[in-house]
Amino acid sequence: MDLFNYSRRETSEVNIGATPMGGSNPIRIQSMTNTATQDTEACVAQAKRIVDAGGEYVRLTAQGVKEAENLMNINIRLRQDGYMVPLVADIHFNPKVADVAAQYVEKVRINPGNYVDAARTFKHLEYTDEEYAQELQKIHDRFVPFLNICKENHTAIRIGVNHGSLSDRIMSRYGDTPEGMVESCMEFLRICVQEHFTDVVISIKASNTVVMVKTVRLLVAVMEQEGMQFPLHLGVTEAGDGEDGRIKSALGIGALLADGLGDTIRVSLSEAPEAEIPVARKLVDYIVQRRDHPYIPGADVPEFNYLSPTLRETTAVHNIGGGNLPVVIAARLNGDMNFNPQFIPDYIYTGRSIPEQLPKGVQCIIDADIWMERHIHEAVPVNAWPVFKGDQLPFLSSCNASLKFLFITYMGLNDEAIACLKYHPEVVLISQSNHPNRLGEQRALVHQMMKEGLKNPVVFFEHYAENEVENLQIKAAADMGALIFDGLCNGILLFNQGETINGKMVDATAFGILQAGRVRTSKTEYISCPGCGRTLYDLESTIARIKTATGHLKGLKIGIMGCIVNGPGEMADADYGYVGAGRGKISLYKKKECVEKNIPEEEAVEKLIKLIRDNGDYIEK
Repeated sequence: MDLFNYSRRETSEVNIGATPMGGSNPIRIQSMTNTATQDTEACVAQAKRIVDAGGEYVRLTAQGVKEAENLMNINIRLRQDGYMVPLVADIHFNPKVADVAAQYVEKVRINPGNYVDAARTFKHLEYTDEEYAQELQKIHDRFVPFLNICKENHTAIRIGVNHGSLSDRIMSRYGDTPEGMVESCMEFLRICVQEHFTDVVISIKASNTVVMVKTVRLLVAVMEQEGMQFPLHLGVTEAGDGEDGRIKSALGIGALLADGLGDTIRVSLSEAPEAEIPVARKLVDYIVQRRDHPYIPGADVPEFNYLSPTLRETTAVHNIGGGNLPVVIAARLNGDMNFNPQFIPDYIYTGRSIPEQLPKGVQCIIDADIWMERHIHEAVPVNAWPVFKGDQLPFLSSCNASLKFLFITYMGLNDEAIACLKYHPEVVLISQSNHPNRLGEQRALVHQMMKEGLKNPVVFFEHYAENEVENLQIKAAADMGALIFDGLCNGILLFNQGETINGKMVDATAFGILQAGRVRTSKTEYISCPGCGRTLYDLESTIARIKTATGHLKGLKIGIMGCIVNGPGEMADADYGYVGAGRGKISLYKKKECVEKNIPEEEAVEKLIKLIRDNGDYIEK
């Protein structure tokens, strides 16, 4: 795979109703209803809203045979009203339901974690090789009849692995690892190949973006080794709502799309399903516009491991690089010194002026000629550092500052620049690019540095001209995703020239990107699902109430889940969990342990806060 030049991975075509996926087809957009599947009117109305917003597939949950049978009525009603969108049934725990649903919809999603294996209990199970083989035979014996039903009805399937619902069998043999998630998928995929069933789509999802990206990369490599080219469905589960949901989704999905992976996407937001579609559309359009871009002559280095990247080794310069967290540099060229106390940047680039007052602990970056002039004629404030441009390299050596910044492009990393940087480890590079595929060019810059043995830290300068904050969030997260997951990021300088987005919004986006990439925490982390027909309480209003009460608890992770399908598993690294247990009933978790069951919904948020307080993790506002 070419890390630097965009092209889509070649995949086989899968027939899904009249909307095929993979092959030469465009990347498809989809969403899922959150209405009860037995409520035909509500499902039809919501499916129409998804399609009218641009959705190309609509998924509905089917927890039992009655729900699966009602998919026929929903399908008929949509067709009668002129909506030909393919419907996808989402099945967990009961393979009989999948058999029924396959007769009435265009695609069925099954979850390998609970299709045949018993519901997970997080217990370690010991298997001999013979016993393990017998378990695989059970899967084969139950899965093949389902494939035959799908063949008869021209129904496609999705093998949908979720990090949060791996079986005890897989967890016991492989652990909670990307390798285990991939094997969970491959067990079923190999049966499809044996049975010559090719209308298969695959997904491997997680709420942890690092796990999600790493696992999909590994899956593609394993499929390639076994001669498979099945298309991919991409998504970050339980991404949340608002800014968090958009940034986390764009970061994870965007990192994979940028490498040419992915044939359909679902942005999972804890909002109305139709709200997911414009976000997904913007993300796909932003990535695919780099098709046929000018060639980037990058070369990856042997020490870089795409499937299991580690943080690039760098020299620490003050608080940048080395073992330090990635820094945030804010651009304030207009003199705006208003900051959100929760998102105070580490450095502020002010161009040719030194502000009279800075937030406590924040340092200033100014243009090198101004710094040198002030240094010669008068004292430079101790918290101000020079930034050089590419044409100022000859002057860099004459500057005695212990921290210097250098704006540089990939093409600007020439022999002169390389020689200079070898003598000046105190220089932090600010990577900039105007290339249509800026990610590819910025990747190429760092790989060239690694080839030359340069260990200077690198801050990525991402610049936009957006007037909608959602557009900024999506584009910046998509551009930064792979750079973070590849272990190349020592900081971010996010700059936007739009008139309607203020500096505070830009700062929040920069910090949000680092948090979504799991490299720096600046606020409470919420792992919240988008809801579906299984959700038995008002998810959106509940999330709002929990956020209001806990939004100031920096670093705390709270899972807010509609039901138990992914609940305890997907929030395995959450500190606390709020999980739907039945109609109007909630169970509370501390880590993976359920500490209180079947609490009335109207009391549950207060009891969650009490649980957090009793464990010493609550701080008053």
